[in-house]
Amino acid sequence: MKETKLLTLDDVRRIAAAAEAEAERNGWAVSIAVCDAGGHALWLQRLDGAPLMSAQVAPEKARTCALTGKPSKAFEDMVNNGRYAALAMPVTPLEGGEPIVIDGRVIGAVGVSGVKASEDAQVARAGIAALM
Repeated sequence: MKETKLLTLDDVRRIAAAAEAEAERNGWAVSIAVCDAGGHALWLQRLDGAPLMSAQVAPEKARTCALTGKPSKAFEDMVNNGRYAALAMPVTPLEGGEPIVIDGRVIGAVGVSGVKASEDAQVARAGIAALM
């Protein structure tokens, strides 16, 4: 039987705090979402001034990563490279979601929305880095 690590509330708070700090350091108003390996919401926050829609998009980016084990940018790249069938998949093909991988297993994901796609991803990666 394999053991699987799980995100604790303390882990989630650390991830969210580090992501928020990265966003604030750069003056970016974003929404930050963290989910478990099943794509279930563990955390959602919308920083002051973040676009209203970002609170809908961030959790979907996180869910995409948790369920596929890939950054959400992988699906954006598929669409941009002409693989339009990816649009029929239940994923959000927008950069800004990153899986949390520990010991080769996906234990959750972070999704960020509100600024440029690469900046969303930067904030998500900063959050995950706090856990490593």
